[in-house]
Amino acid sequence: MQAELAEQAVVLLGILGLLVGSFLNVVIYRLPKMMERQWAAECAQAAGNSLPDAEPFNLLVPRSSCPHCAASIAWYDNVPVFSYALLGGRCRQCQAPIALRYPAVELCSALLFAFCGWRWGLGAAAFAWCAWMAGMLSLALIDWDSTLLPDAIVLPLLWLGLIGANLQWTGVTLEHALWGAVVGYLSLWSVYWVFKLVTGKEGMGYGDFKLLACLGAWLGWQALVPIILMSSVIGALVGIALKFNQGLREGGVMPFGPFLVGAGLACVFANAAGFKLLVP
Repeated sequence: MQAELAEQAVVLLGILGLLVGSFLNVVIYRLPKMMERQWAAECAQAAGNSLPDAEPFNLLVPRSSCPHCAASIAWYDNVPVFSYALLGGRCRQCQAPIALRYPAVELCSALLFAFCGWRWGLGAAAFAWCAWMAGMLSLALIDWDSTLLPDAIVLPLLWLGLIGANLQWTGVTLEHALWGAVVGYLSLWSVYWVFKLVTGKEGMGYGDFKLLACLGAWLGWQALVPIILMSSVIGALVGIALKFNQGLREGGVMPFGPFLVGAGLACVFANAAGFKLLVP
């Protein structure tokens, strides 16, 4: 009976993950653009200027469309993964290729949600961790694309981690979660200021501080050392490879958020596999 319930949790949350993954593609693409529009409007207002009225642009409006021919995508062409396969990875109207990232995000979301079902069943803890997984996936890709870590995702997740600890959803005590958030933020904040005082340059953004605080709130302060070590080593290796391949962006900028997210996920998976890394 217990095995059947576990299988049901995996299947149901996996399907939910597919649906959420489709929405995450919208979030990943649109949220940075929404932020840029807001900043442009605020700058214009501060300068006493006004921007021309623009068409509404948010997570719901306008409808998804092909970036090549601008044709609206019908609902039956927007079914996660299956529509991509049925269309052969091409737009129905103009036959332009559809980026592989879209089904990849949907599949990744489905696998992460299915993992939550296997690890935590169908209770409140599972849904809380699903929210965390969705947020982490979005943040990693948004940061990689735009070097932005939106507060609209990071801060609600941080608070949810503290609330989840208090309600015993995360397996971390509230004390450990609180200190995880505090130490996570201050550790990278300190590195930022030491680097800036020594070099006069900014080595990372404030979003990285908040992201590590969020990871500390969910995983506890004990997980911060393995997270920082893993993300720093892997980030350095990727940075060196990109430098030799001339893949770095202008100014040699490389986002750190994806590596923090990857290290946090690695801690959760390692613990679930029986390798204790001081996380729930």
